[in-house]
This record gives sequence, C-alpha cells and structure tokens, in this order.
Amino acid sequence: MPSANDVLKRVLLGRALHSDKLGETLLSKKIALPVFASDALSSVAYAPDEIFLTLSVAGLAAYSFSWKVGLLVVAVMLVVVASYRQNVHAYPSGGGDYEVAGTNLGPKFGLTVAAALLVDYVLTVAVSVSSGVQNASSAIGFVKGNEAAVAVGLVLLLTAINLRGVKESGAAFAIPTYGFMIAIVGMTAFGLLRHYVGHLPDVESAQYTIKPEHAFKDGFMGLGAGFLLLRTFSSGCAALTGVEAISNGVPAFKKPKSKNAATTLLLMGGIAVTMLMGIITLGNLTHLRFAEDPAAQLLKNGKAVGASYDQPTVISQLANAVFQGGLHPLSYVVIGFTGVILILAANTAFNGFPVLGSILAKDGYLPRQLHTRGDRLAYSNGIILLAGFAIVLIVSFDAKVTRLIQLYIVGVFISFTLSQTGMIRHWTRLLREETDAAARGRMKRARVINSVGLGMTGTVLVIVLITKFVRGAWIALAAMVVLYAIMRGIHRHYERVRVELKPPEDVVPQPSRNHAVVLVSKVHAPTLRALAYAKATRPHDLTALTVSVDPADTAALQDEWDRRKIDVSLTVVPSPYREITRPILDYVKRIRLDSPRDVVTVFIPEYVVGHWWEQLLHNQSALRLKGRLLYQPGVMVTSVPYQLLSSDLRKDDDALAVRKPPLRE
Repeated sequence: MPSANDVLKRVLLGRALHSDKLGETLLSKKIALPVFASDALSSVAYAPDEIFLTLSVAGLAAYSFSWKVGLLVVAVMLVVVASYRQNVHAYPSGGGDYEVAGTNLGPKFGLTVAAALLVDYVLTVAVSVSSGVQNASSAIGFVKGNEAAVAVGLVLLLTAINLRGVKESGAAFAIPTYGFMIAIVGMTAFGLLRHYVGHLPDVESAQYTIKPEHAFKDGFMGLGAGFLLLRTFSSGCAALTGVEAISNGVPAFKKPKSKNAATTLLLMGGIAVTMLMGIITLGNLTHLRFAEDPAAQLLKNGKAVGASYDQPTVISQLANAVFQGGLHPLSYVVIGFTGVILILAANTAFNGFPVLGSILAKDGYLPRQLHTRGDRLAYSNGIILLAGFAIVLIVSFDAKVTRLIQLYIVGVFISFTLSQTGMIRHWTRLLREETDAAARGRMKRARVINSVGLGMTGTVLVIVLITKFVRGAWIALAAMVVLYAIMRGIHRHYERVRVELKPPEDVVPQPSRNHAVVLVSKVHAPTLRALAYAKATRPHDLTALTVSVDPADTAALQDEWDRRKIDVSLTVVPSPYREITRPILDYVKRIRLDSPRDVVTVFIPEYVVGHWWEQLLHNQSALRLKGRLLYQPGVMVTSVPYQLLSSDLRKDDDALAVRKPPLRE
C-alpha cells in the first residue's frame, strides 16, 4: 500500500521512468528550441529596456545612439553563435565551456568557467522570473507590492514542472515560447507597416521629455558620454545570456546531436537579433521615453511626473501603440506572452545548471548526489539546489530587476572568453597533427571565427567589469570565488578519501577475535532479540553490558536477568555522574587496549516506530552512542531493529496476528 507521500509524489511528478527509457526523453529541434533558447530569446524583452534606460541618464540626445548600440550587441551575438557552433561539434558530450576550458587550458580554468556558469544560471532564474513578475504587475493588480512572494511561487512551480522531466517541461513551454516569438515578430512587422503607410502612433510616454543628469546638462559629449555608451552596451549584452546553454545540453538532443544543436543555435541567434533590433527600431519610431528614475527624470510641461507615474515596460508601451484602435486586444496578447516567456526563460537554467552540476559531480567537484538522476530521469537534486539559490536571491533583492541585472552577465562573459581561448588552442593543437588540406582549411576558418569571438567577448568582459563592478557585479564575482574555493575543497576531500580507501596490494590482515557486546537497558523483547542475534554471529566472547545510573533500577534489572536464567553474564558499569555514553566508550576502549588486533562488535537494540513524533521519544541515547562509536577504530556498530505496532512494517494483518491473541468464539 503506497504511503501518502508516494501518492503525492506521483501526482506532482508522474510515474517513475525506467532507466532504459532515457532515449525517449531526447529532444527534437522544435522542442529543444524552447527548452534551451528561451533565456536568449526572452532577453530581448528586457535588453532593450536596459539600453533605453541607461541612455536616459543623458537625456533625449543620447537616444539617437540606441540603434547603434543595438547593432553592436547583434554583432557580438552573431559572432558568439558562430563560435558556439564550433563548440558543439568539437565537444558534444555536454560539458560545454567547462569541458572546452578544462581540456585546453587546464583544470583551474575549467573550474573557473564552471563557477561562473553556475552563478549565472542562478541569476538567470532570479532575473527572468523577477522581470516576468514586474511585467505582470502592470496588468495584474494583486501582484503589485507582492512581487517577491509571487516570484518565489513561480520558481517553485517551475521546479515542479522540471522535476517531471526534460521532455515534459519542453512540451509544456513550447507553446508560450513560440507564441512569444510570433507575437514580437508580428508586432514589429505590423508596426513597421503602419509606419511606412503613415499611421503608426506614438507611445504613451512620447508626451514627456527626459531631464538629463547634471553631468550631461551641457549635452551628450566628452568622456562621460563615452563611459555611458560603454555602460549601455554592457547592459544590452544581457541579450547574449543563454547562448551557452545549448552547448551544455547537446546530449539531450536527438541524433545527430551536434548537427541538431548547431542548427538550433543558428535559429536562436537569427530570431533573437531580429526581435532585438525590431523592438529598438519601433521604440525610436514611436518616440519612446524610458527612464531609470521616471518620477524625477520624466518631465511634462517642465515639471516632473512624480511618484504617482507608473512606468510601463518598453514592450507594453510598444504593443499599446502598435495595436491602437480595434486591434487593441492584441496588445494584451503581446504583453501576456512576454510575461510568460520571461518567467519560462528560467527554464534554460533549469536545464543547464543540473547537467553542468552532474558533470562536475562526476569529476569530483560537487557532491556525488548531483550526478544521479531522479524518478523522471531528470537531475532532481540539481534542479532543487538551483531553485533554492534563486529563491534566496529573489528574496534578498526583493525581485527588483534593476538591482539584480547589475550582477548579471559577468559570469557568462567570463565563460565566453575562456571558452573562445580554449577553442583557439584546440584548433591549433589539431592543426599540428592534421595533414589533409581540406580539413586544415576548415580548422583554420574555425580558428578565425573563435579568434574574432575571443576579441569581442574579451572586450565586452572588460567593459562589463569596468561599468558594472561598483554597481553590483562585485557580488557575482565574490560568489564565483567562493564557489570556486568550495569546489576545490570538495575535490581535495574526494581525492583524499579515494587514496585512503584504495585497497592494499598485499592481503588484508584478518582480526584475530571478535568480541560481542550487547547493550542492555531493560529485559524486554528487543534486548532478547539482540542477544539471540549476537549469539548467531558466533563471536569469540559475548558480554551483556548495562550502565548503572540508578542503583535501584540496576538491582531490579539484575534480579529479572537472574530470574529468566539468561545464559549470558550481565556486566554492570557504574556511572556516578549518570552518563551513559562515556562509560560504554571506556569499556570498549579497554577491550581494544588489551587486544589491539581484535574487533569489538556493539549490538544496539532499537525501536522502529511509524511516526516522526514517536521517533523523538525513542532511540535518542542509541543515536548519540552510535555517533561516538563510529569514530572508534576496530569497533563495529550493529543496530538490531524491533518493529513496534505503529511502524509501517507492522501494519499488515499477518504481523498483527502474530502479536495479538486469536479471538475466542
């Protein structure tokens, strides 16, 4: 009879899958796109916001640079996508950047990439869900003011869906992901059509002007302007997050794995840059105004709009403008799909983090539990760990995207840069051995692509560090350093344990004798069972041991022992300070001192109960004692269970019949 917990688990997660069903969980390109690319695709929902928001510091004059910054971001994305297409062919095992850097640059660089990616995956969940909740708050009243609580609930929902398996989560997220793509591309196309026929209205915020900060009161020029453009570019590069997820998820694709992963990468890159530039273009055509501090920066008739103004997101403003009139319901479709995709973007991390965690666990850098698959053949422990860290971030930063975004993209560009460096060394090494002219030509072209990628991603990394360090990026860097140190420590521990557990080449010396000690508190059924079991092991000698805490109780125990004529002598150890653990430890140590080559087996009778609160009432002394005995060399600890009626093992009728006398007719 399954327990209530088992029933609830099956309802939430579904039936457990046999290991030979793993092949059935592999993904086609049409499902892999929403699974692995939702983060990169959804970033176009907030990357334009960050571009316009950052430029607003300098007033409207800076907005003319928005499309130029967008084109730079597009250039970097296309180069990175081309570079990662090389990665998935060269390293299809799923290690991604971690494997590339570790294999070609050394384990320390590989571990650096791993730490950066793990932190970035956690931030992906926190930023994506918080951004989705922020979008929803403008349309759903009760969300306003409760963003953190709603975001935590959504993370828990995503966790439950992903625990059901990769294929199931992909199928669930496919419709909203494709719906978002169609909605954004459709809005862009319709908006451009209205512009060219002369009927594209301005967005709501076009009526406002933007007050520049004091540093730009004389115009957008000088070093300040250059630094602001670099900061804008680094914020816009948030659109590149998630590109690396496909290289980490190659094993989840159907065959041919590398080819399908490379095709999915190309589709993702093309769709993402189209949507990004479409939104920026529409923003400029509709005279969008989007400020970092709208209450003070947005002016109407020379006066600040004040705290009462609730600034809609860029996509919300564009959708309302493009679909003004009879098509207005379509704006809710765009806003709805945007909110959903921002939340579902976290699914990229829910697929990338557990896989990377599993590989790191296999290599001994993370706990072994992260390497095992759950009932639904997903890496359940990694999914739960990711959700826990993301919830901590969401609560700590109150689900504020503006605060979280400053921690973002540092990790991903560290991994981008080291990965490109590793791929250059990979091609260089292969070129030393390759003699075929056609193959050498392909390798040289691939090395050029990765070299351009290194130049771009390295430049962006420097810009991100300079412009975002004091604004919060240092927190992400500190987390990476701590995580790196933890993983190195875990690896050292596993290596030390491996060396200690390695069996000797010669024959292991056998113990000369086995001394059995049965602990006795009362003369009851558990004690008699433990004595019987100890006899069955045929030890060299057998001792029944009790600790005298109360003389009267000890005397009563001795009388009962003698009355039953138990054929094992009862040894009484005095304890004037009423301790139990220490006298037993001292007794066992004395046996070991007298015969160092002998072993001592301590048999501990224990109750097996059926409820957690019953466990609190029993076995506490035994638990403490076992914890101490485990550290004693040459001592074996054996628990002898005795199932009480409340235990699950005694709930069947046959067991009850043994314990209860038959009813008389």
